[in-house]
Parts: sequence; structure tokens; C-alpha cells
Amino acid sequence: MRSTIRFAVLIAFLISPTIVFSADLQKGLAAFNEGDYATSLAECQPLAEEGNAEAQFCVGRLYANGFGVAMDDALALKWYGLAAGAGHAEAQYNLGVMHANGWGVQMNDTPAAGFYRLAANHGFVAAQTALGFSYKHGAGVDKDLVAAVMWFDIAAQRGDLSAASERDDLAEQMSQDDLLKAQQAAVQWANDFEGDVMHAGRIE
Repeated sequence: MRSTIRFAVLIAFLISPTIVFSADLQKGLAAFNEGDYATSLAECQPLAEEGNAEAQFCVGRLYANGFGVAMDDALALKWYGLAAGAGHAEAQYNLGVMHANGWGVQMNDTPAAGFYRLAANHGFVAAQTALGFSYKHGAGVDKDLVAAVMWFDIAAQRGDLSAASERDDLAEQMSQDDLLKAQQAAVQWANDFEGDVMHAGRIE
């Protein structure tokens, strides 16, 4: 009887690796949120090395902040970069922040704006606001108040109050034609984004 039970458990493990995988990841993420960084690293590091983007982002945050490990910007960049390459929006944003501040890499607003754009187009609100500032100040991109207001408006519509304030301040400096262009561009982006999200969730 025990042999039968052990065999059944083995079969379940072999055919359901994602269940074990998810449980380990959730344990690692929960440990991070609880400040148990040693457990977070122990759970997330193996999954990160196997290519799980959420685990890679978790490990990147540990090294970026020196949580449970010595602070290491090079390793943070490595793990953020791997997660970003897999489409992890917050990792893309964090890479932008690191390039903008010169953390572990030469300070450079051009790649920073590029990473902000990637994350912004994935719907990450902080990156949308950051990209608005990039266009407002011409940091890594050509100065463009229409584009700045567009991104500030997109972020504001998603609850960022600072972006709303920036949008309203810039709107007072713009012509009605330019303001209309920014508003129309923001609406178009939102429509395209919602369409992409709906398509991604559709079962073919």
C-alpha cells in the first residue's frame, strides 16, 4: 500500500512541475515582503537561474538594495536585465532608474528613457510618469511637450497624482492644438493598450 502511495506521489510530481514551481516562487516572494531575505534568496535564486522572470526580478531587488546580501549593482543589473528581456515591466523601469542615476553603469539618460518606454508601453505607471519627465526636460529624448503631456495624462488616468499635476501645469503653457494632439495620442495609446491586453487574454 505504501509503495502504491509513493508511486502515485511520484507520478503527480512528474506531471505537475508547475505546481511545485509556483509554490516555491510564491514562498520566495512572500518571504521578500516579510523581510525574510535569506529565505527569499534561497527560493528565488534557483528559479531565477532556470529563467523565471519574476524570480529574476526578485533576486535583482535583493542585490540592488542589499537585502540579505551585499549590495551589488552589477548583479542587480544582471538579474534586472534578464527579467526585462523577458518583458518584466518593473525590471525594465528599474533598469531605467539605474541608468539615469549611474548605479552600476555610466549615467546615461538615453538608455534610461528607452527602458522607461519599454515599461511604459507594458502599462507600468511609474515608467509612464518617468517618460513624461524625459520628454519634458529632453533627458535622453528630444524635448517634446506634446509627448510629455501625453505620457503624464496616461499615468494620471491610472491614478498618478504627480503626473496629473505635471500634465495640468504643462497644459497651461501649450496651444489648444498641441494640447488636443496630446490628449488624442493618450486616448489612442490607451485604446491600443486595452486592445492588446484583451487579445493577450483571449484563448485562440
